[in-house]
Amino acid sequence: MSGHPPLDVETTPEGEQCLVPGVAPIRDRDRLAAFMAAPLRPRKAQKPLNIGLFDEDARNQLSLF
Repeated sequence: MSGHPPLDVETTPEGEQCLVPGVAPIRDRDRLAAFMAAPLRPRKAQKPLNIGLFDEDARNQLSLF
């Protein structure tokens, strides 16, 4: 025996994977906490706001008149 402690193993959809020493497996609780801490995302794709200050087309005009 080499004297090294056994490596931790994490089960994934691809099969069992060995973890680097000092790294803990990611639990479902950790995934849910990261999901809850993330900023909200829209449910549908948003349209660009092309009016007033944010109007990209008006910024590209070449002449004033």
